[in-house]
Amino acid sequence: MALHDKTTGTTTTWRAHLRGLYHGHEPSSRIFRYAILGLDAATVVFFIVTSMFEPTTWVYVVDAFIAVYIAIDLGVRWWIDYNRPRFLMQFTTWADIVVIVSLILPAALESFLFLRVLRALRLLRSYRVLADLRQEFAFFRRNEELIQSAVNLLVFVFVMTALVYVMQHKTNPAISTYLDALYFTVTALTTTGFGDVTLQGTSGRLLSVVILLLGVALFLRLAQTIFRPSRVTYECPDCGLSRHDMDAVHCKHCGRVLHITTTGED
Repeated sequence: MALHDKTTGTTTTWRAHLRGLYHGHEPSSRIFRYAILGLDAATVVFFIVTSMFEPTTWVYVVDAFIAVYIAIDLGVRWWIDYNRPRFLMQFTTWADIVVIVSLILPAALESFLFLRVLRALRLLRSYRVLADLRQEFAFFRRNEELIQSAVNLLVFVFVMTALVYVMQHKTNPAISTYLDALYFTVTALTTTGFGDVTLQGTSGRLLSVVILLLGVALFLRLAQTIFRPSRVTYECPDCGLSRHDMDAVHCKHCGRVLHITTTGED
């Protein structure tokens, strides 16, 4: 019994320590989360760059190390979560699982290695990391919506590019590399449409429609975020208006005095 209690106590201590690192407010916790964010960003860049070239032995070796890292991180997040069933139902959890499988079985899933880009979905998704960035960086507070929109757009572009490559590179001579697929995707999203590269077959035409409809909408959203005057999110207690000018003192709908937290910076 004593040994069991000791083991249980050690497990609880480790879980509490890891929860502090992932969700705590201490400087060491923020440094740890920034390190994780940096590693995640580095893996996404690695996936994007290596997807444009034929894989070699060293790429597979790095992929294996990244798979171990992602698996450990995912396992720890599940272990310390207060609601494990909910954690397992999250889309980002399954995205990480798909990435791990694609890294462990590259030969069997060679045509689906683009799924590794799904790792980008975890970037800026942790509420704790977002809180850290808001607290410590005025630039992020001013441009949070823009940054998140840009990340979402990049994920969409590279996933769509990979789909174009997987569906067309065996039958379409104009798309023989990932770079060819990226070229088509970007010209389609920007509605430039030079016409030198087109998707063939019924599935290619349907994919073109999806890229145009979803892509143009995302580009418009991003442009709106860039050129719209800077706003902050703060719900007015009286009328419920949720977005206000950064230096607003009164609600423009009802006139109530607002107490928006601000550093006074432009």
